[in-house]
Amino acid sequence: MALAMILLIITCLSGAALCREIKAKDIIAVLFTGSSAIIFGFFSIATILSSFY
Repeated sequence: MALAMILLIITCLSGAALCREIKAKDIIAVLFTGSSAIIFGFFSIATILSSFY
């Protein structure tokens, strides 16, 4: 469960960076932070679900 919490924190930080880069209109950074937010979000949700089953 600790891994899931760490991945959730990383996802939240990636989401904050995504908002900042959208404001700065940096397209490459938006793509990289958006993809990392999606990937880490998926892994955090998958880790949480696998701990219950």
